[in-house]
Amino acid sequence: MSRYTDTLSDAKPEIALSVDSVTKTFKVHSERASSLKQFIASGGRNRYEEFTALDNVSLRVDVGEAVGIIGHNGSGKSTLLKCMAQILTPKSGTIAVNKRMAALLELGAGFHPELSGRDNVFLNAAILGMGRHEIAERFDEIVKFSGLEQFIDAPVKTYSSGMYVRLAFAVAINVDPELLLIDEILAVGDVTFQQRCMEKFVDFREQGRTLVLVTHDTSSVRHFCDRAIWLDRGKIRSEGRPADVIDEYTEYMLGSEEGEDGSSRRGDGKIQITKVEIIVDGVRIDRVRTGDDVIFRLHFEAQETVPNPVFAITLARLDGINVTAPSSRDAEAVPMEISGSGHVDIAMADVPLMPGPYVIHTAVTGWGLKHMYDHLHHARTFDVMAGDSAETTGLVTLRPTWSWSGDGVSPDIQLG
Repeated sequence: MSRYTDTLSDAKPEIALSVDSVTKTFKVHSERASSLKQFIASGGRNRYEEFTALDNVSLRVDVGEAVGIIGHNGSGKSTLLKCMAQILTPKSGTIAVNKRMAALLELGAGFHPELSGRDNVFLNAAILGMGRHEIAERFDEIVKFSGLEQFIDAPVKTYSSGMYVRLAFAVAINVDPELLLIDEILAVGDVTFQQRCMEKFVDFREQGRTLVLVTHDTSSVRHFCDRAIWLDRGKIRSEGRPADVIDEYTEYMLGSEEGEDGSSRRGDGKIQITKVEIIVDGVRIDRVRTGDDVIFRLHFEAQETVPNPVFAITLARLDGINVTAPSSRDAEAVPMEISGSGHVDIAMADVPLMPGPYVIHTAVTGWGLKHMYDHLHHARTFDVMAGDSAETTGLVTLRPTWSWSGDGVSPDIQLG
């Protein structure tokens, strides 16, 4: 008996998709027979362990809702989405899909590499439930959205990964789905295409359709989704407002990395950074808010007297994008010499960082910047919470002011 229920006729109209007590396991082979003799000796069986990817998961997605699913690698996010898309069958539990669904789960899934882009549009759209006449009517719109007019008659095996995802998304979004499942494949597209997709998402949601997004990009979930679900080791650990769930998830992930955070060090060790502290209003903290006055305090220890050492830090977002990299040489604040232990403070007023997880890298070099005393990659992590800025996207806020002029301009809306 199928674990899936087609409830288009009698389900409650406000529920687009429901997952009820779903468990999914996989066989992980620990030892395979390498010869016929071993296979017969083992009774015709290979040894394996059962891995539980999803453990009694239940949730519902309402019509018109955008739900983001987050979690570390191996938490079960993609497995859950594949079960929702009916690609995988759960061991137990049921999944009810009440709306016409399209899924973007794997790059080029459903594409035949030997066929042209044109043939694959018809093939993929048919798989997603469109009739040939309907596909023909929308073909030009699909190709225009993908931006692949020049390549549509070339075999897709000649496409780049970005071209694959552009065509796959163009097909999926144009089959007129009421429910769209996405497993962060849009990260492959270029900036222009990603912007086009986001505009399509906004239009998609304004029409009252439903979206389920699996991603490592918590900023997308924070700014685009109505609800977030944190999946951990196959179980739902937290669910609710995106800001609350993401803050809880980030705090857990940062705390779990202490001592095993991937930090690395190089240099001759004559000077070393022993600790990095973050101070706001005289208090050592792990979180700051947009707009805080922050002191980054680097504790150091010098094994001998070192002339003209240059201290530097790099503030980067946790996904690797550098925000700023000030140094004491740039600021003309290099001491004549240092010895023993001490600390240096780097004060930053009105820090404009937008909410999210960040990391600090530190470096101590000679005056010429070539000799490395100490370079500590991933010295510490910290989180930025929403502060006095109402902006929601980007790396930093530049605190713009707005003014209007013109005879036809009405007074500003007074927000309560």
